Amino acid sequence: MTIILIAITVAVSYAAFKSPKLMEQLQFNASKVYYKKEYQRLITHAFVHANWEHLFVNMIVLFSFGRAIEFYFETNFGNKQTLYYILLYLGGILFSNAYAMIKHHKNYFYNSVGASGAVAAVLFASIFFDPWNMIYFFGILPIPGIVFAVLYLIYSYQMSMKQKDNVAHDAHFLGAMFGFIFPILINPTLFETFMDKLFKLI
Repeated sequence: MTIILIAITVAVSYAAFKSPKLMEQLQFNASKVYYKKEYQRLITHAFVHANWEHLFVNMIVLFSFGRAIEFYFETNFGNKQTLYYILLYLGGILFSNAYAMIKHHKNYFYNSVGASGAVAAVLFASIFFDPWNMIYFFGILPIPGIVFAVLYLIYSYQMSMKQKDNVAHDAHFLGAMFGFIFPILINPTLFETFMDKLFKLI
């Protein structure tokens, strides 16, 4: 499933790079969703990106942690693994833009693109299943997953409040929270397993 998502995203993003009209049709715009009922934008924006760097970073993270999710979901959910993976990814897309939908529905000029919310959901679901697994920040610095998760949420929240750059930090924060909660929604007993793993090394 991870490879399929990456292939679709790369293909659609490439097409959008070459066609500004296609980019405009697929990007998230809360005003057009709210007033023009263009609901497809709630999903399609996650399959287009601002540039190659934006695309590359998201796909590298998705490839790295998506494969882990495939393993965790197969182990815990058996033949429902693909269904739950799709629900995790789509749920991350939708939930990550919930705040922007409310905040910017009257702002015709607010647009956003990228799979960051969904990718954050996949990343945090992976941390949920193995909180002490090392995450290599920038591919170099090893950080325990649970420590990275806390720092990531703090950073995303603070940057969202400051709004000093062109990054949808609120989408990162919400996508991450959805990814962490999603396995519990499927099977609440998994939270006890998470707590056991978390405190085993503390």
